[in-house]
Amino acid sequence: MGREMLAKIVHSMAILIVLVSPADAIRIKDIADIKGVRHNQLVGYGLVVGLNGTGDDEDSEFTIQSLASMLVRMGVKVNPKDISVDNVAGVMVTAELPPFARIGSRIDVLVSSIGSAKSLQGGTLLLTPLKAANGEVYAVAQGPVSVGGFSATGAGGRVQKNFVTVAAITGGATIEKELPFNFLEKNSLTLALHSPDFTTAFRVAEAINTASYGRLAATLDAGTIEVSVPEKYHGNLVQLISMIEGLEVTPDTAAKVIVNERTGTVVMGENVRIATVAISHGNLSIEVKESAEVSQPLPLSKGETVVIPESDIGMKEEKTPLFLIESGVSIGELVRALNALGVSPRDLIAIFQAIKAAGALRAKLEII
Repeated sequence: MGREMLAKIVHSMAILIVLVSPADAIRIKDIADIKGVRHNQLVGYGLVVGLNGTGDDEDSEFTIQSLASMLVRMGVKVNPKDISVDNVAGVMVTAELPPFARIGSRIDVLVSSIGSAKSLQGGTLLLTPLKAANGEVYAVAQGPVSVGGFSATGAGGRVQKNFVTVAAITGGATIEKELPFNFLEKNSLTLALHSPDFTTAFRVAEAINTASYGRLAATLDAGTIEVSVPEKYHGNLVQLISMIEGLEVTPDTAAKVIVNERTGTVVMGENVRIATVAISHGNLSIEVKESAEVSQPLPLSKGETVVIPESDIGMKEEKTPLFLIESGVSIGELVRALNALGVSPRDLIAIFQAIKAAGALRAKLEII
């Protein structure tokens, strides 16, 4: 076998070793976003008409004014005092404008009542401009609303399923304006990690550099990786992004113990470790029973009948052994040791707080 052939085999094996990912590796696409490629929120105020007496009441002045103004724009002069809005509801319409959305594309919208309407079922949203944070209109929404539930009211009660004052319109908005974004003319890309971490950022940069046989990626901070666009990808940036998104890395996570005292939930991370510590946990229960005894005087003694209270106090303390947990044990061994103590989730919270107070918990204890 020649040296050139041997060198090619060794080179191929090195590439294979680098590119094979561990079982817990995930794609860069799932842990990072490309700066500038994001959704934008849209919002607008509109009217839902055609309701069967479940609209706003007479105290909803904004609904009356909106309906009167709309009729005036359509050439119908009407006195707002003569308008009944039982079949009309004032609503807020929200939507998300996806990146690279083009004029004529359709997006879903959410319609939410802001007045006293009882239900939006069977209604139709009238033409509603949707504006972004800069005040410009990027889409218009209109169409029949879908509640996804029902509400029925009788003389003696009411039955309701889901929320009938919130509705959706699938494909209910048409995009009228595009977001300016010169994607193909960019000379660099910026990746933003969902959970900033220095180790994860370094691994992402190394994965990109290994796959591209160069030094394209550099970490700017714990959550930002900048990637230079090679000349061969100018005008074909989609191919470069597709390659980067498909790379797999193993994110690093900090050692944390998350405690929710309201629900008694305890979640421990994989890297949680504790120093050598002895744990003993037992419950003390005290039971007090109160009873009343009647004291009856002897005949002709001229005494009085009295009630004498009596208390019966009992105490029970569980005898639990002392468990020794060695330093550097894994999370599996820690869980088995705590299960051997027979602790409840509430007791587990107290134990972790005590271990943290003793300085033996090698993790951050976060209470939410």
